[in-house]
Amino acid sequence: MTTSLAGQDGRPRSRGLGVVSALAGLVRLAHTVFALPFALAGALFVGMDNPGWAILGWIALAMAGARSLAMALNRLIDAQIDARNPRTAGREIPSGRLSRRQVWAFSVASLGALLVAVSQLARPTWYLWLVPVALFVAYPYAKRVTWLCHLVLGVTIGIAPVGAWIAVDGSLAWTPVLLGLAVAAWIAGFDIIYALLDVDFDRAHGVHSFPARFGPIVALRATRCLHALAIALLVSAGLTAGAGWPYGVGVAVCAVILLVENLTVDAKRPDRINVAFNHANMILSGVFAAAVIAEVTLR
Repeated sequence: MTTSLAGQDGRPRSRGLGVVSALAGLVRLAHTVFALPFALAGALFVGMDNPGWAILGWIALAMAGARSLAMALNRLIDAQIDARNPRTAGREIPSGRLSRRQVWAFSVASLGALLVAVSQLARPTWYLWLVPVALFVAYPYAKRVTWLCHLVLGVTIGIAPVGAWIAVDGSLAWTPVLLGLAVAAWIAGFDIIYALLDVDFDRAHGVHSFPARFGPIVALRATRCLHALAIALLVSAGLTAGAGWPYGVGVAVCAVILLVENLTVDAKRPDRINVAFNHANMILSGVFAAAVIAEVTLR
């Protein structure tokens, strides 16, 4: 049953299944799939062999825990900014559906899931988990000081395939680095698109973003360059991994998806921005996942 109670501020507080639903909305659970295929690619490309379902499962848990922690921290740190922005005032913390205490508890649980997962993976991950956690904290503050915050977000998510490779192999190589840079360019590009929704608010409240600094037209051009770079890096990663035609076809389809996304998005049409952010990126992740699985399966 979904029920709510009033907090000390008089706003409704979720409880029971309502808390679960609110937390799922807070972390935007469906968006976890954005980077997960690239992390699994980092694991599967180690020797082009299946590292085992158990390891893949622990990597997936680490990804889920890490992303949940990242989103929870972002919402906690940005709660006051979100409350002032009409577009985000309805989010779980500003609206009162979740208290800060509830979100902090969820953050601790997410960190616990991450730590349990890395404890089952290669030894370097036992201490390297500190790197993404530090970036999770850095990103929300980056938007307060620099329009390069989109690149900070890109790097934060882009380390997923690098971490997955290390989790399996215990070392580093060019393939995961190139995959990570590709993810960073892709994420930074669509984060710039997403920032188009808040240009006026960001300028009025001192929030830094590429569109707020340079304007929508230049921002869209920068996104196209970043997405072209992402495809080039995916091609390079495939070459270094010795990937064959399934991977090549998958990257080609990803390129078409990004092309359509960039041709469709319109700074004056928020509905198109949301379509690009939600649907196009989810389809791209699915296509890439299918390409990697086919590549490894057919080897």
